[in-house]
Amino acid sequence: MGELTIGAFARASRLSPKALRLYDELGLLTPARVDGTTGYRYYVEAQLPRARLVAWLRRVGMPLARIGEVCDLCETDPPAAGLVIGAYWARVETETAARRDLVTFLVDQLSGNPAGKGVEEMSDMRMRYAAGTDRGLVRSVNQDTAYAGARLLAVADGFGAEGARASGAAVDALVALEESVRGADVLNGLADAVHRVNRGNWEGSSGDSGTTLTAMLWTGSRLALVHVGDTRAYLLRGGEVSRITHDHTLVQSMIDAGSLSAEEATSHPQRALLLRALDGSADHARPDLRLHDVVPGDRYLLCSDGLFTVVAPDDIRHVLRTAAEPADAVSELIALALAAGAPDNVACAVADAVMDGAADGVTV
Repeated sequence: MGELTIGAFARASRLSPKALRLYDELGLLTPARVDGTTGYRYYVEAQLPRARLVAWLRRVGMPLARIGEVCDLCETDPPAAGLVIGAYWARVETETAARRDLVTFLVDQLSGNPAGKGVEEMSDMRMRYAAGTDRGLVRSVNQDTAYAGARLLAVADGFGAEGARASGAAVDALVALEESVRGADVLNGLADAVHRVNRGNWEGSSGDSGTTLTAMLWTGSRLALVHVGDTRAYLLRGGEVSRITHDHTLVQSMIDAGSLSAEEATSHPQRALLLRALDGSADHARPDLRLHDVVPGDRYLLCSDGLFTVVAPDDIRHVLRTAAEPADAVSELIALALAAGAPDNVACAVADAVMDGAADGVTV
């Protein structure tokens, strides 16, 4: 097979000679031969599929390190490489949606239209809410904390020797924002509260304690969501239930990469290994921050893994669709976890967006 100069190979692969030299230096696309005297690079036609794949992946914005992994995988298992690309793009779309929500929020705030055009003001919308926790049937201590209020919904799942204190402190820090933070300050307020909790809550601890945290704070006709770890948030809208948080766990990263199925993840020996949590480490405490529009009729569920790891998704969906009130949903979900053996603490918080009266709430 004849060799191609770097110029000819660049034209055939639609990559510039400059890019080819960079990819050679990174080990991403190594020439078939480099002339020992002139240093000229030569390629062969068999390298074109990899080069074209590199070009396509660069166009969709995939990082170079990830491209190398995908290209290597494609040579041995193309379907698996396809799954990795699909998972990458799903993550990009999620992050893009979060940025789009933030841009919309900022535009509305700066243009003097904080509720958004055509959307009812929060003054016309009320939240019915309930929260509850249970120690479960195995653990000796309840380290979960759940809170539901007129503007705030929060669940934290503590771990380690001081997990109960950690989860309680995380939720308390957000409760303090319920009356004090509004409008454009809401995302900054949530981020600052998480930072303070992560920085100061574990002073004097044994170093193995921490907590996950998922919370929603309503502002205008939107809610701001902060999420660290594997507590989850679900939305029931129009009869359909969707998860609106992304687990920060090892198994979720493997699912995203296409190396593990969702079904396999349920029995994986490291399914509880967290990649992010409020454990005192700056690297692990990066929260996801998002904004969502609230629509009358929405029902939101926040819960710890003590619920969703033992109660089937169909059963969770059924309760969210059929429970008359948030308090009923919380009680029924905790009962399902207990009926399934409840090997872990269980925490739930449920809120309904309504237009027909004052907010009400209970703790189960």
